[in-house]
Amino acid sequence: MENIKMDRNVVSKSSFEEADDHVTFYIDKTPLERLNYVCDIINSIFDSSPEKKVDRTVFSSRKHAELI
Repeated sequence: MENIKMDRNVVSKSSFEEADDHVTFYIDKTPLERLNYVCDIINSIFDSSPEKKVDRTVFSSRKHAELI
């Protein structure tokens, strides 16, 4: 296996509070930029892209489903 080193110039240290502070990052963004970030996050969660169609066969719904 290769010896892979991490580029430490890209990484920065921060506290949990600083890393969790999303408000200061998004406060100066326009609504369209915020929407683009949301779409990127959703696409990364569902392993999708705007060019890729959604596989609707994975999900199903029933008209008279019962809650258990």
